[in-house]
Amino acid sequence: MGANGSPPEANWIDDLLAQHEAGLLRYAHRITRDWERAREVVQDTFLKLTQQSRSDVDGHAVQWLYTVCRNRALDVRRKEQRMAAVTEHVTFDKPDNRASPSQVVEQRETAGQVVEWLDELPENQQEVVRLRFQSGLSYREIGDVTGLTVSNVGFLLHQGMTALRERMRRTEAASAYPRLARNSDGS
Repeated sequence: MGANGSPPEANWIDDLLAQHEAGLLRYAHRITRDWERAREVVQDTFLKLTQQSRSDVDGHAVQWLYTVCRNRALDVRRKEQRMAAVTEHVTFDKPDNRASPSQVVEQRETAGQVVEWLDELPENQQEVVRLRFQSGLSYREIGDVTGLTVSNVGFLLHQGMTALRERMRRTEAASAYPRLARNSDGS
């Protein structure tokens, strides 16, 4: 029995739930484009975990969770054949106490813009970028979740990040030199 009288398996599942529920929810939402469906997918994922022996998933529990979540979310998406447009909410850490209110607003606008640009990337690039930076998975874990090789994960991450950096560079140049930006496209 665990310290609180519950079986050790329950403590382990509770710990995984506390650590990964939010990340899995965001991930499932990106696939289903529906918060309610995403919650159902994550709930199904943890239900399946309760049916597994700890020894079957120990050492690769995070990959197991994301793989089951991904497969279930893809099943839901295929079954429903609809993609509802849902605005993604960006969460922020506490603002730096040294940042002025206008700097905080600017940082939030920039983060929102990056999320919009991320939505414009090909779906496979979006998925690996989100798994890496929102969920903190390693290249190997991303490969296990998506079925891609580690080198393919690295390639897709590189392509996605290069596209995002280029978009940011162009936007910064356009705002710094609006007249040149208008002239460069023939206007």
